[in-house]
Amino acid sequence: MKPELIQELFEQYGGVFMTPAQKIAKKLENIHGFLFDWDGVFNSGKKSSEFPSTYSETDSLGINLLRFSYWLRYKKIPFIGLVTNQITESAFDLAKREHYNAVYVNFKSKKEAFTHMNDTFNLRPTQVAFIMDDVLDLSAADVAGLSFMVGRKSSPLFMNYVHEKDLVDYISYQRGDLNAVRELCELMMGLTDTFEETIQQRVSVSDEFQAFLEERDEIESKFYHKVDRKIIETVI
Repeated sequence: MKPELIQELFEQYGGVFMTPAQKIAKKLENIHGFLFDWDGVFNSGKKSSEFPSTYSETDSLGINLLRFSYWLRYKKIPFIGLVTNQITESAFDLAKREHYNAVYVNFKSKKEAFTHMNDTFNLRPTQVAFIMDDVLDLSAADVAGLSFMVGRKSSPLFMNYVHEKDLVDYISYQRGDLNAVRELCELMMGLTDTFEETIQQRVSVSDEFQAFLEERDEIESKFYHKVDRKIIETVI
């Protein structure tokens, strides 16, 4: 499907393209890593000691399909990272189970995670797509190669601010607790023209998919915790 038709489809559902789909598709050619904010992106942002933040298997599958689509193009697995303001067991569980590369915790400026990815994983900020949802994410969105924001109707002034200032490339039509991550993963697969092949290979559990899984499962997830300006690394 051509980028223009994908844009038309997503706009019918309520997605907002700040950057035309054709230009996003071009930018995706230079993307080799994906960093996801946690609260408000994978969930509603609600949490307490009795109700920790959670994630959806629908979103988890979306990320796995996105990784596989990248592997089909480049025969290597892209960097996947999560960033959260505090220790979140569900984020650790997902990262360990799915063999994500990194979970960043207690980075007061999420822009610092981009510096760490550059120094540790040899990923320049312009090679990373950032998935975000709120004010504290804007400094990181400013340096990312692509930025996707999870939309929500409860913040009309903030949504308008982001729109007028042209601060992100796309705003989702779904909220975080309604599988915005899946929406964004499908958008990126569509714009790289890999969606149909990825689905077909996954459904058939092809040899290529099994090779991808073997390579994925060798990734050792790391936890990076900021303490007194020092970054402490721990294997999850």
